[in-house]
Amino acid sequence: MDMNKQFTAQTWPDHPEQATLEGKNKFVGFWIFLACEVVLFASLFATYLALKNRGPASMGEEFTTQNLFELPLVFVMTMVLLTSSLTSVYAMYHMKNHNFKGTQTWMGITVILGAVFLALEIYEFNHYVHLGFHYSQSAFSSAFYTLVGTHGAHVLLGLCWISSLIIRNSKRGLNLYNAPKYYVAALYWHFIDVVWVFIFTVVYLMGAM
Repeated sequence: MDMNKQFTAQTWPDHPEQATLEGKNKFVGFWIFLACEVVLFASLFATYLALKNRGPASMGEEFTTQNLFELPLVFVMTMVLLTSSLTSVYAMYHMKNHNFKGTQTWMGITVILGAVFLALEIYEFNHYVHLGFHYSQSAFSSAFYTLVGTHGAHVLLGLCWISSLIIRNSKRGLNLYNAPKYYVAALYWHFIDVVWVFIFTVVYLMGAM
């Protein structure tokens, strides 16, 4: 199928993201990439659980998961990121219905919400640093910042990825060449959200217990 062919809403395929061989290959490559990402985060989670609340003897009880984390702030961050996952679903709904304006709009909203989440995460880190909870303060702090910071880096990557798609395709419209790119970017964003749900549960909720 010609990737540059002009389509209407009536002739647009039901699954444009997989209508071409290149689109299908993008999916294969993405799942391989995702498998590597799962291994990475599994390792970081295991390291964090092993080092949670571990530190030098001088650390005492000053910094523990029970008295350090700000759950109200983290809850707001979680709601913002989960909402951004929903807006990316709306974007893919419009993409499958060949509504380019709707796709661009909802992807843009996803970027805005992701940027809000990232700003709140930076604020959270800054707050902990001002309390004296530095990266090298203890094994616990290193494990915490590495795990959550790696997720934050993935959020930043996702924001750059989606923003580049919005900008580069602003005058091209939807076609079978860029539809798989939008779809894979949305899947990546969902993966980031799933990882955060695990972080919220394992690091913050279990840490508060």
